[in-house]
Amino acid sequence: MLRGIIRGNIVSTRKQDALIGSKFMEVEIMENGELTGNYIIAVDSVGAGIGETVLITTGSSARLALHNTQAPCDAVIVGIVD
Repeated sequence: MLRGIIRGNIVSTRKQDALIGSKFMEVEIMENGELTGNYIIAVDSVGAGIGETVLITTGSSARLALHNTQAPCDAVIVGIVD
């Protein structure tokens, strides 16, 4: 699992059918409490907003966080850090 800060949203007017209705966010990844300057695009499953610190799951387990487990997704936001 990764931790990061949402830096922006990604607008995609056309996407694969299984991802219709999904919100894409650009997240800056953190390591050891420090921002790395590396970014990832993740599907938002929790309604997070820009500037919030979030938890991201990646790989094959990311699909399990979505309603459609067949969606072609490699990263999903699964939590907002308080």
